[in-house]
Amino acid sequence: MVQGNIAEVDHTVHSSSPSLAMSSSPADPLAHLKAFINERNTLHSHGETENELPATPHHQLDYLTGYQNLREKISARIESRDKFFSLEFFPPRTKGGAVNLLARFDRLKEGDPLFCDVTWHPAGNPGGDTETSSLTIAGAALNYCGLETMLHMTCCYMTKAEITRHLSRAKDLGLRNILALRGDPPHGADNWSPPSDGFTYGSDLVEYIHAQFGDYFVVGVAGYPTGHPDATSYEDDIRHLKEKVDKGADFIITQLFFKAETFIKFEKDCRAAGITCPIIPGIMPIQSYDSLRHIVKLSRLDVPKEIMEVVAPLKDNDEAIRNFGIHHASTLIKELFDKGIAPGVHFYTLNREVATTAILKKLGLWAGAPRRPLPWKMAANYKRCCEDVRPIFWATRPKAYVYRTQHWDDFPNGRWGSSESPAFGELKDYYLFYLKSKSSRDELLSMWGESISSEEDVWRVFHAYITGTPAWEGAKVVTKVPWNDDELSAETCQLRDKLAHFNLRGVLSINSQPNVNGASSTDPVVGWGMPGGYVYQKAYLEFFTSRENAAALKQVLPLFPRVNYHILNRDGSEDTTNCHRHRPLAVTWGVFPGTEIIQPTVVDSVSFKAWKDEAFTLWEVQWGKLYDEKSESRAVISHIANNYCLVNLVDNNYPEQSCLWDVLEAMFTWKELDAKKDSNDDSCSVARGSSCSSEEVLVKRMSKAQIVPMIESPDCANDMQVPCTNELR
Repeated sequence: MVQGNIAEVDHTVHSSSPSLAMSSSPADPLAHLKAFINERNTLHSHGETENELPATPHHQLDYLTGYQNLREKISARIESRDKFFSLEFFPPRTKGGAVNLLARFDRLKEGDPLFCDVTWHPAGNPGGDTETSSLTIAGAALNYCGLETMLHMTCCYMTKAEITRHLSRAKDLGLRNILALRGDPPHGADNWSPPSDGFTYGSDLVEYIHAQFGDYFVVGVAGYPTGHPDATSYEDDIRHLKEKVDKGADFIITQLFFKAETFIKFEKDCRAAGITCPIIPGIMPIQSYDSLRHIVKLSRLDVPKEIMEVVAPLKDNDEAIRNFGIHHASTLIKELFDKGIAPGVHFYTLNREVATTAILKKLGLWAGAPRRPLPWKMAANYKRCCEDVRPIFWATRPKAYVYRTQHWDDFPNGRWGSSESPAFGELKDYYLFYLKSKSSRDELLSMWGESISSEEDVWRVFHAYITGTPAWEGAKVVTKVPWNDDELSAETCQLRDKLAHFNLRGVLSINSQPNVNGASSTDPVVGWGMPGGYVYQKAYLEFFTSRENAAALKQVLPLFPRVNYHILNRDGSEDTTNCHRHRPLAVTWGVFPGTEIIQPTVVDSVSFKAWKDEAFTLWEVQWGKLYDEKSESRAVISHIANNYCLVNLVDNNYPEQSCLWDVLEAMFTWKELDAKKDSNDDSCSVARGSSCSSEEVLVKRMSKAQIVPMIESPDCANDMQVPCTNELR
């Protein structure tokens, strides 16, 4: 933990499951941790803390939902001897910095950290609603990036009422982990004293949190391997640390240090003092000469002479210093792991990722390709821990889905159920930093065009996104569109050739999935869920297209009765579907050992209408607004937003090759025939007054093109009633 305005740390672990406790011999290096787990299990099984505080309703809530808190997660990792890592960040100073930090969260999430924490900056309105406040960043990490998150809380400036207000807001956001710290008094305040209704020590804050909130919050505290700078002695500092643990701290995170023997001695002294909770070493990778000097000054630490002898000559070469820092930190952590006294490691990232990621990969702690519990990105909020069903429409915009459903009391589990009124919140705040593109305006213009003059220019951008190429010579490779701020998924890449072909013809796809029939749940591309299962998908395609294309599509869809569809325009005047209005259609499901079928992704007509408003608005708020209000480019985007239709298609026959591409070919064929009919083209056998119907000519052309219609004769097309395939259960 770094003092000052960079970082501070403390943590603790308990298991509420007695089965996690293990007997151990005195030689077991984890004996003290296991004893601590046993002790806390006994207390929590009786609904008590060490101070015999009353139990809270969250005991029952946790039991009913199956939620596993951070204390239990750390306990489980200790029991399994599975080393973990955690990451510390501080709030950025600007809105742009907040956008970049969330992008960094998303990337680091791929390594599977056990948790992250966000520091508390008294001078930066940490409890406010701004995008740079500690509470906002911590809430975003939890809810929008899927990271188990801990919030720092200092007490030296605040009254009890202020602390309670901040903790209550943290609870409202779903945060359940607090790093309780005294904080730093004002610089130069030799005779500092807390507010009259405040706290003097971090131990007071630990006790107060439990008194006010029971065991809702897992509470960590900070430890100082060389002693706190303000402590009267090293031994006295350890006595104060013991007091914090006795008052309910669940684990300890240490201040940064540079030598393994520093932590080894500290850990040994803590155990001798009767501290049995987990102690997580805090490591700061050395990344530059200036940052090292700054952190050391804030922390009031001495850098070993041998380190300064290496770093000082390299002070103008950040890359060389970073490489040294990676080597030094990796060696230090490995030594601690080899000694068997560190259950994991906590990184002071300084909001950087390169060095930390390199160290994690070097030590084998980086997950690489973490298993997907569900096909979509999950939030880490405990209120959503049993959520396992979502509409497919937000597959590439999970943050927007979480935002629009943040006020729901319950989240779908097992089935989507009736959607008479899903009550999606309106998405008017597209400016919110966690909903903005990670790219700057200039970067987006370099991909989507400094200017566009036609609908075909827009089609080229979509085609370039699918193919991973520039839309124009000299332009930047298109790596995102307003509906997806990331590159194509591996799953969508399986459809790349077909998607590229149709996007260039004005079928502007924004969401798709291939059909899957019993793939292994561990498949690297389409797999999800627990090992030993099988996953299934219906082919799905969602796209914008012109009104003329949509009109032709409506004519040919009756020839494909195995396809469910929904066609909407922006104002809702076009609303055509063959699905039951209030009955969802499962498009992804999985079969796993010892459990019932899980169907996490559905198509739902009511939800599609809620998504429609968001999808159309993105044209203008994320693309159109890049251009001057009266420009031709803005007019083209506005025309598409106001005149195109949004379509979704589902091919229910998942065991066979998808027919959705045939549907689109038939749409273009019909449009061509209709155009010739309107022009009285005698070369076409559907001229006005002809006895040959458009349907018959279409079927003939489809046959020649080896596109097989799904019915034997077009005569029944107008009378066909296509039932909506219901959920599997």
